[in-house]
Amino acid sequence: QLQLVESGGGLVQPGEPLRLSCTASKSPLEPYIIGWFRQAPGKEREGVACINNHNDITYYADSVKGRFTVSRDNAKNTVYLQIDSLKPEDTGVYSCAADHFVPVQSMCRLNSAAYWGRGTQVTVSS
Repeated sequence: QLQLVESGGGLVQPGEPLRLSCTASKSPLEPYIIGWFRQAPGKEREGVACINNHNDITYYADSVKGRFTVSRDNAKNTVYLQIDSLKPEDTGVYSCAADHFVPVQSMCRLNSAAYWGRGTQVTVSS
């Protein structure tokens, strides 16, 4: 069964960049659609970036367009989320998730997936 582990979170100053990683184990990542989800304090989880298995279709939530970039390296079994110009409102727990045979946009908008990592905390503060 696919297992996902996020890394790269931490305390970051506003305006700084950060790259999160989602690494798969026990199963190859290549067949899966992957999404990054964020849960800010006191708010519901939202899908911020999703990517198809061939690395050529992506979806971004309006709130992160232009600052977030999702990519994947199937050979390394890893998906990345590059966050530029971090803002305090980007603070939250970032989780990656995986599923089969779902449209990229649907995974992010419906906030649903078959497999989930435990998340990594990102705190943006000066």
